[in-house]
Amino acid sequence: MESVKLLGTVLCFVLLTFGVLAVPQQQVEPSPVVFFENARLIPGDGGPTIPNSAILVENGRFRLVDRRGGIRVPPGAIRVDLSGKTVMPAIIDAHTHLGYTVVRTNRTEKETYTHANLEDHLRRLAYYGVAATLSMGVDRGEIPFEVRANPLPGAALFFTTGAGIALPGMGPGSDYRKDAAIGVTTEAEARKAVQGLAARRVDMVKFWVDDRNGTVKKLPPNIYRALIDEAHKNNLRAVAHIYYLEDAKELMRAGVDGFAHGVRDRDIDDEFMNLLRERRVFFTPNLPERRLTAADLPLLAETLPPGQIQQLRTQIAAGGPDPNAELFAIQARNLKRISDAHVAQIGFGTDSGVSIGWTAHAEMADMVAAGMTPDQVITAATRTSADILRLPQLGAIAAGRNADFIVMDGNPLENIANTRRISRVYIRGQLVDRAALKAEWTRP
Repeated sequence: MESVKLLGTVLCFVLLTFGVLAVPQQQVEPSPVVFFENARLIPGDGGPTIPNSAILVENGRFRLVDRRGGIRVPPGAIRVDLSGKTVMPAIIDAHTHLGYTVVRTNRTEKETYTHANLEDHLRRLAYYGVAATLSMGVDRGEIPFEVRANPLPGAALFFTTGAGIALPGMGPGSDYRKDAAIGVTTEAEARKAVQGLAARRVDMVKFWVDDRNGTVKKLPPNIYRALIDEAHKNNLRAVAHIYYLEDAKELMRAGVDGFAHGVRDRDIDDEFMNLLRERRVFFTPNLPERRLTAADLPLLAETLPPGQIQQLRTQIAAGGPDPNAELFAIQARNLKRISDAHVAQIGFGTDSGVSIGWTAHAEMADMVAAGMTPDQVITAATRTSADILRLPQLGAIAAGRNADFIVMDGNPLENIANTRRISRVYIRGQLVDRAALKAEWTRP
């Protein structure tokens, strides 16, 4: 996709030229008690908005949440007046591919996967209000498990499916990424691969069932049935990358737990809907990126140097048809039908790799454009995604949960684009220093 490819080049140039923001891990001191008052509160759990809220945060968690006047403020608490602001839970991006960067030197380029890249990506997610993410495959070596075990202050929490499983050399992305996926050719190999992932305590088992426009071979049914069965024997859920309607049907019959994408080749039919009613699978829509517009530039300009924004502005001015318009229309109709019927868990994911953080806000806007309401989309991106990842401490502004939330200058229930008007982000009760990050990433 032209705009995404250019943006990927831009971001890779930035990381090569300036490097990632390497901040050493340090012990975080217990946070003071903070009382936030007077904001419009979107709880994220589908409940009603609280016009004038009162929120008490202590030690990185919501201690009490109520209407104004409903909480007695403890002596010594720091008071923060959020009059005129709207608060919503931080986003859970349940489908990313992080840690990769293309390094270009002279006439050569090389894709790398490093600890520094991954940490930088997690900080970028936090900057844009993302509290946690699940990396869905082609994660390499020990790095993802080390990062998962040692959460970085001021950054999104990281979860992983590990390498993921496909036929040999048939994984996604570049040859370097395909090399990361576990290649299997028999049912026995498939079971052994799942056992290895289970030993690493992955958060799910991910596999790919897609011929990528006829360029690779799909994982055959006998192998993915073995994968699903072995995952369940090891108390793990199995999630499949799909494209075709018929594959989605067979995967549900095989017992798959979720889909990392919606059906993309055609409109779904009654048989598919009936299978959804029986299986109640989860999925992240991952709607196809549409062409960048001038409205996207202010958000991108917060984390890209001015010269690169000018390149994007020139590209946008050149115009042309959206190459993904038809693909978007199919997936939008399918998403709307499933949402209206309430037959599956609709979560939230961006499938982002190089384009980090801002894509969450583009995806929310796309889901609204597909026919979901802003409230439904916010719930999908917060509580439902937390439920899918089995993270009861995340996804809602409620007593006992992590104090992960976004403070906005507009109401996204009126216009979903207002999620982009971020005033502040709090991750585990700590204010993200967005000004320092922006200064680092937007140096000329």
